[in-house]
Amino acid sequence: LLDCRSLEGEHVPLPSGLSVAILDTSTRRGLVGSAYNERRTCCEQAAAFLGESLLRDVKLEAFEAAFDDLDPLCAKRARHVLSEDLRTLAAAEAMRAGDACRLGALMVKSHESLRDDFEVSNDALNAMVDCALPVDGCYGARMTGAGFGGCAVALIDEGAAETFAAQVTESYRAQTDLDPAVYVCHAVQGAGRV
Repeated sequence: LLDCRSLEGEHVPLPSGLSVAILDTSTRRGLVGSAYNERRTCCEQAAAFLGESLLRDVKLEAFEAAFDDLDPLCAKRARHVLSEDLRTLAAAEAMRAGDACRLGALMVKSHESLRDDFEVSNDALNAMVDCALPVDGCYGARMTGAGFGGCAVALIDEGAAETFAAQVTESYRAQTDLDPAVYVCHAVQGAGRV
């Protein structure tokens, strides 16, 4: 858990018995610099409208009260950022509590917000998430990275990894005619002195 203003960080444990599957859509990002500039500008405008220099300092209640007064597109962009900050804190709490169901639900809400409000997902990422969610042992999935293509991640039971990978691969291939790659990762201790 990283605070990008203070650079203070906290290691939060992944609940035991879980793995993270990286789901490569076999699509590459088609980034247009203006897409990110537009999102940043919208967030800056929303913060300024609400009297703050940074959107992270805006209280959700103040934002919700002013939502209809903001430019509609900027309101959506800002809503994603504010709600994602809260989801990140809630995800850390869920991880500390070992609550895989809550953590997975937060991942799904994050993907929905990235898709609908921030609009950085694409058809391939949405298809990948849709293919992952119904598979037994999957708690949640979301796009990851910069968006507009690339990868999604899923939170899965360790014991379901092989079946999960096979089912997602088959389902995604049938839906998109693309060959995905699925990488199952396990949490381990970070680098340290030997």
